[in-house]
Amino acid sequence: MTMNTWRCALVTGASGTIGPTLVRHLAEAGYRVRVLVRSESSAAILPETIEICRGDFTDSDSVRSAVHGVDVVFHLAAKLHVSNPSPELHAEYERVNVEGTRILVRESVSAGVGRFIYFSTINVYGEGRPGVTFNEESPPRPNTIYADTKLQGERIVQEGHPASTVLRLAAVYGPRMRGNYPVLLRALGKGLFFMLGDGSNRRTLVHVEDVARAALLVAECQEAIGKIYNVTDGSVHTFDAIARAIQRAMRKKERMLYVPAGPVRRAISVVEYLADGIGVQSPVKAALVDKLMEDMAVDGSLIQRDLDFRPSYGLEDGWAAAIA
Repeated sequence: MTMNTWRCALVTGASGTIGPTLVRHLAEAGYRVRVLVRSESSAAILPETIEICRGDFTDSDSVRSAVHGVDVVFHLAAKLHVSNPSPELHAEYERVNVEGTRILVRESVSAGVGRFIYFSTINVYGEGRPGVTFNEESPPRPNTIYADTKLQGERIVQEGHPASTVLRLAAVYGPRMRGNYPVLLRALGKGLFFMLGDGSNRRTLVHVEDVARAALLVAECQEAIGKIYNVTDGSVHTFDAIARAIQRAMRKKERMLYVPAGPVRRAISVVEYLADGIGVQSPVKAALVDKLMEDMAVDGSLIQRDLDFRPSYGLEDGWAAAIA
């Protein structure tokens, strides 16, 4: 059953990869949109019609003011994944992703916020393995501080708010994407691309427009309350297929040179060892090889069956839209 009573929505993390698209979808659906940002300059990319609350979602006073009169919270803000974070950053992950979420949930309940949508990540499932496809019943096994704190945030939301929904997002791509995919685009744009291995390792993606559509859908469906949903484009893709789709979207000739991963990894390890020995940072890291070759397959069919969610973007039109 769809609920059409939500009129004021609060969005945290509104200036990030997903935020501007979500804000636009909410405004187009008739919501009065409020955002909680640390500085008004970070909201410059958002529509002028939105309401801006300046503050930090890890601060109780800021959050108490922001959630007043709100019907539904969309919690996007988080300390995002970085490779090999320092011990000092571990405390920051806990402060932002765990304690910040705890504050936002507590103040939302106190203010009578009717719905709470929490954006998590498929990284909570841990390291992917060839032949394994995760679904919502798969036990979480986070293997990074980012994934661990996002899983803690999930549990805080589910235990703390009586009408919450958790969205575990696949790798999100679109006009404002961050992380490894912009690096991949730059490499593919140069022409000949060196593919480590045969490119058969699997990836799970979702276009940012579909993330926003899924978020709005679960906020307005009673059936979504208390649920966890994986949000994907409905398919699992090989890395080779993704790279070729990007090249086609960039109107580049599909040029791949497949190189054995083992010798490359060993060579990079030697470079890292030598760089460490003379006290400089290695220009390449073995972790990059592992990242390029990771296999992460996730099933996103539950939200399609429960709520009739149909992703709008597949691999070809998704990358065409992102690059355009």
